[in-house]
Amino acid sequence: MQCYTELTPPTAVTHSLTLQFVPGTGTNLIVAKSSLLQIFRTKIVSAELETPESATRRAKAASRYEDRLANDDDGLEVSFLGGDSLATKADRANTAKLVLVTEISLPGTITGLAKIKTPKSTGDDALLLAFKDARLSLVEWNTERHTLSTISIHYYEQDELQGSPWASPLSHYSNFLAADPGSRCAALKFGARNLAILPFKQSDEDIDMGDWDEELDGPRPAKDLSSAVINGTSNIEDTPYSPSFVLRLSNLDPSLLHPVHLAFLHEYREPTFGILSATRDASNSLGRKDHFTYMVFTLDLLQKASTTILSVGGLPQDLFRVVPLPAPVGGALLVGVNELIHIDQSGKPNGVAVNPLTKQSTSFGLVDQSDLNIRLEDCVIDVLTADLGELLIIVNDGRMVLVTFRIDGRTVSGLEVKMLPSETGGYIIPCRVASLSRIGRSTMFAGCEDGDSVVFGWTRRQSQATKRKHRIQGTSLDMDIEEDEDIEDDDDDLYGDEPTARQQAISVASSAKTGDLNFRVHDRLLSIAPIQSMTYGQPSWLPDSEEERNSVGVRSELQLVCAVGRGKAGSLAVMNLQIQPKVIGQFDFPEARGFWTVYAKKPVPKALQGDKGGAIGNDYDTSGQYDKFMIVAKVDLDGYGTSDVYALTAAGFESLADTEFEPAAGLTVEAGMMGKDSRIIQVLKSEVRCYDGDLGLSQILPMLDEETGSEPRVNSASIADPYLLLIRDDFSVFIAQIDSSNELEEVEKEDRSLVTTKWLTGCLYTDTNGVFAEETTSKGKGKESILMFLLSASGALHVYRLPDLTKPVYVAEGLSYIPPGLSADYAARKGTAKETVSEILVADLGDTIYKSPYLILRHLNNDLTLYQPYRIKRDAGQVFSKSLFFQKLPNSSFAKPVEETSEDDTAEPLRFLPMRRCTNVSGYSTVFLPGPSPSFVLKSAKSIPRVVGLRGSTVQAMSSFHTEGCEHGFIYADTRGIARVAQLQSDCSYAETGISVKKVTLEADIDAVTYHPPSQSYVVGTNVSEPFELPKDDDHHKEWARENISFKPTIERGVLKLINPITWTVVDVVELEPCETVLCVETLNLEVSESTNERKQLIAVGTARTKGEDLPTRGHVYVYDIADVIPEPGRPETNRKLKLVAKEDIPRGAVTAISEVGTQGLMLVAQGQKCMVRGLKEDGTLLPVAFMDMNCYVASVKELPGTGLCLMADAFKGLWFTGYTEEPYKMILFGKSSSRLEVLNADFLPDGRELFIVATDADGHLNILQFDPEHPKSLQGHLLLHRTTFNTGAHHPTRSMLLPAVPPTATLEQSRASSNTNQDSSGLLLLASPTGVLAALRPLSEAGYRRLSSLAAQLATSLPHAAGLNPKGYRMPSASCAPSGVDAGVGRNIVDGAILERFNELGTGRRVEMAGRAGYGSAGEVRGELEGLLGWAGMGYF
Repeated sequence: MQCYTELTPPTAVTHSLTLQFVPGTGTNLIVAKSSLLQIFRTKIVSAELETPESATRRAKAASRYEDRLANDDDGLEVSFLGGDSLATKADRANTAKLVLVTEISLPGTITGLAKIKTPKSTGDDALLLAFKDARLSLVEWNTERHTLSTISIHYYEQDELQGSPWASPLSHYSNFLAADPGSRCAALKFGARNLAILPFKQSDEDIDMGDWDEELDGPRPAKDLSSAVINGTSNIEDTPYSPSFVLRLSNLDPSLLHPVHLAFLHEYREPTFGILSATRDASNSLGRKDHFTYMVFTLDLLQKASTTILSVGGLPQDLFRVVPLPAPVGGALLVGVNELIHIDQSGKPNGVAVNPLTKQSTSFGLVDQSDLNIRLEDCVIDVLTADLGELLIIVNDGRMVLVTFRIDGRTVSGLEVKMLPSETGGYIIPCRVASLSRIGRSTMFAGCEDGDSVVFGWTRRQSQATKRKHRIQGTSLDMDIEEDEDIEDDDDDLYGDEPTARQQAISVASSAKTGDLNFRVHDRLLSIAPIQSMTYGQPSWLPDSEEERNSVGVRSELQLVCAVGRGKAGSLAVMNLQIQPKVIGQFDFPEARGFWTVYAKKPVPKALQGDKGGAIGNDYDTSGQYDKFMIVAKVDLDGYGTSDVYALTAAGFESLADTEFEPAAGLTVEAGMMGKDSRIIQVLKSEVRCYDGDLGLSQILPMLDEETGSEPRVNSASIADPYLLLIRDDFSVFIAQIDSSNELEEVEKEDRSLVTTKWLTGCLYTDTNGVFAEETTSKGKGKESILMFLLSASGALHVYRLPDLTKPVYVAEGLSYIPPGLSADYAARKGTAKETVSEILVADLGDTIYKSPYLILRHLNNDLTLYQPYRIKRDAGQVFSKSLFFQKLPNSSFAKPVEETSEDDTAEPLRFLPMRRCTNVSGYSTVFLPGPSPSFVLKSAKSIPRVVGLRGSTVQAMSSFHTEGCEHGFIYADTRGIARVAQLQSDCSYAETGISVKKVTLEADIDAVTYHPPSQSYVVGTNVSEPFELPKDDDHHKEWARENISFKPTIERGVLKLINPITWTVVDVVELEPCETVLCVETLNLEVSESTNERKQLIAVGTARTKGEDLPTRGHVYVYDIADVIPEPGRPETNRKLKLVAKEDIPRGAVTAISEVGTQGLMLVAQGQKCMVRGLKEDGTLLPVAFMDMNCYVASVKELPGTGLCLMADAFKGLWFTGYTEEPYKMILFGKSSSRLEVLNADFLPDGRELFIVATDADGHLNILQFDPEHPKSLQGHLLLHRTTFNTGAHHPTRSMLLPAVPPTATLEQSRASSNTNQDSSGLLLLASPTGVLAALRPLSEAGYRRLSSLAAQLATSLPHAAGLNPKGYRMPSASCAPSGVDAGVGRNIVDGAILERFNELGTGRRVEMAGRAGYGSAGEVRGELEGLLGWAGMGYF
């Protein structure tokens, strides 16, 4: 059997919602990405907006400053000016940034979100989640556990709720969730005509009949608890909901036979919803028109009844959505493909036509604005400004439309639609938007499935008087300043109180012109969805360039390139598993064992000291200053340790002489700055040395125990100004403090346990965020403090708040048990296994937007465990130790094993290297793990912390490196004796997906991408939309020549682009014929000469020409070579072009798939309803030699390389397994799957001497098939055996790629050599989905499958699952999924890697217990097996 593992999280945003969810974080943005739920809060930062005018002013000021600086010999101009002459700064504006609170992976597919205000919630809302197949979960935030807590679960998928026996499965219907704005109930429409109502109790509701009078009302009825657990309902008092019930829509009204959409309306005392429906299906071909009806019903939740309020008939049949509008507009907006219609509370309609097709599709009375030519399919709508009656529409290509209502009193007299021009930011979103949520007064979140999701905001132009008035009152955090509201408020005061503030007619077209609004992007969420195609290629550089020389040893063998996004958001995503740094310079430094870059300010001369501490020179101020010195720990050939100091320059560094730094003092353990950056501290094994800014020795502090006379040696050190912590080899601690005169003095250890306890490791941490503050303020931040974290030999964590050493403020005895949640009260069972922790470190992780502290544990095998601290405030006088908790975070990365040392016994053993805290590496506040598995712990404001490896060999020295030539970089040395000064790639993202992702925008819809190895280039097949006209020269349709329409439909036209990966720019473009679409692009090794049998790597392109449904579809096969040409001047990368070698016209059907086949350099072409083998002739034609008849549409064609075994997947009629022979040329059908299988993609998965077939159907199921002619049920192999079916949820694998599985210590070439000699080698299947998920399917041995299946079953029942979902049921095939072949599975299933990844969430004791139950000798054996199975294991070549 196999194991399915998701490699990257989903990135396509399907739903979003704003509510008050997590206490103390303000308004939260809930983002749903199919099976991933993310909770964000917003942070307002100030950013500069560089306008052309401000840029010109800054350039002029800078030139004047540089002229004065050129004649400044003594630096006096610097000291007095200090850059103040650059006071003309760019315009500043507030920008809303997203900060991730938490993310939860769910074993289910989210189909809806709703905000619910429950009576129990104290100012915070509950969240109602809707899942596929009619399931609801009501969740709230659990402050105690810092995660979601499930309130109730509701299932409506029972067979008795489906109505007629011939009804289709639930997945065939559009199921959606709607909630009442007053949180009185929620409604789930599921199936054909079912509506589930879930009532919620209100705080003012008489829940338990408290006013029951037994004398008047009779005996109080007894509680019926029999239904307490039926369908998630309960009659118990403390539940926030009442029993749910299901209504048949036809019972509400007999005309509700075909419901389209419904929504709850505002401003009603009872739950009231408007529903759009029809008595017949919409059909343009049958001539149906204006038969839709909009009806409004009010619900009586107690009586489970409804009342019809109004009904409006004769509506256009292209309406598809009901949008409820708040006051003062009210009512509902009905959205159609070609029009917008507003229905107010009295049933009065007002509509507007937005394109010329409205006249043909409806006779409903509409205002004509058809010159806008807007298509409203898949648009999203939200309120822009409720008081002014403004709505924002984002159409399916990302353009913005402003809708304004004309309001007379409380009556809507009309609406007006305007396109927002690109000058005002109307085109800032490049693709279709799936959800739109307002997160602030003037900010919105646009969640996209086809590209990056964005946070955008808007401003309005102000007059000078308004600006002055606003400046006097103080700058608000909100950017939306509306002078119209201020004027109207004055009018209200003048004319007295009115029932509404909008008594006069307001037209936004006159009071707030379209040009007044200006939109801009504030923040982005990275997306690699949908993945349309993928390939792999080799990294490349300009020949003999410095980049090529510096890349040796830090670049992977291959890179994964995926075509992602749609429309203008189309891009290439270049992915690598590890960080591949941008090397600024490299040099041999074999003796380096440690780097520390420092800077220190010089003593300020009295002549430069201003009266008020004004600006002084860079030598005396260290804010934002470059590093000046680098201390290097060295070990010579004799094993003798020394230390050296170097001066850092813009070009590199040079050795320093004539200083008081003594190299022979010994090996440096730690170095840093203290005394407010006025002292350089060097920690040696036997002493601590202090230097001033000129490296003058100011103090030596020896390690001498005055009581015993011993001289313990220092093992590790931690510096947090003004404190120094040393951990010594006798397990004692030494704590020193620097005083105002910059002298180090030991701090007395008043707590005797500090002296008597044996300490393994420890660190100091400066709490700038107030997370560990003694008393948290209302904003959660306290005063800055320094804390000391110590780990004892017994595994207890002790926390001291310096300078108080009388007693620890926090003691957690159970840290060595590695529990899921750590607290001061945590206690494990007696005899529970412990785990040895070699190092602890508390450090800030994040970026320039947001950073927060994390506790990082390092184990003996270099695995990392991360804990996030959080506080719980229960009462005012709460003790600090009772309010601090640590939550273990998921981390599925495994450290590499220690490299094998050479047989030479004199080789130096790798000494223990502590983790390095870096405050700014390319904007990241990060932690570096040195050793055999060099890694960065990276976190952005919008992600959780992730451990990302650094490409290369074992790192034995590392430090941050900030100079003029390498800003915010780092320097490191490996065991091969090479030191590198490097930076993180500025155009790559790491923390969002856990791998390196570089997006190259092409602004076109990419359907296929392939790599051409001889030229080291990529060819992408893109399709761009253009207006479509019927052929004028068609002899059978003369009327087409007379057609003259202004609003033309669009059709795609294929464009081939040649991309040079050195600069990632397009160097050649080939446009195909009009109406010709690119369907597939492949690189094939074809025979180009019949006489010499010469082979060549060529590009094959399959296309389809569609000119409307009245004409047959035709196709082309193009074969291109990439030729070398003379490059354009100044562009050396343009030295290649596409050269057409062959072109074959396919008269019947499109060319949907192409593959290499056989051993003679031929190609297999899927053309129409045939699969044909063709060979390239020297005259440029493609000669057919063999074929196989298919049924409908060939979606995929694959060959097992070099074997002639082929797979042909029909999109409607199943799978063909065929063989191809070359003497004679013919194709033989071996076996077929079920004819009811709708195959989107198919591929081979070899496992030793067994061959499996993996087919993906339209519902996202992975069907595992096998060809076995000896099985009695296979009819001698004519029927493929069905082994198992696995449900991937929303992550349908539409693309796959068979890759070799390489051991961690081997290269790709070594693996290929071994696979040629070993016929039992196995591969793995890389799967890509439209949600942005990359997954791997790996074969398992029989013993491994049994152990892992048992382990997964135990984990599924032992671990808590969010929203009360069932991970085992999530992976089971749906009830409508029929076997794809002869059933021979014997109850087996694919192992779910998502459950196995959660093995590390357990504590050490539980891991040992489960490992024993599953048949493992120890938890270490489980780790070893998971290391070769989870994540990107076996794909180290990326």
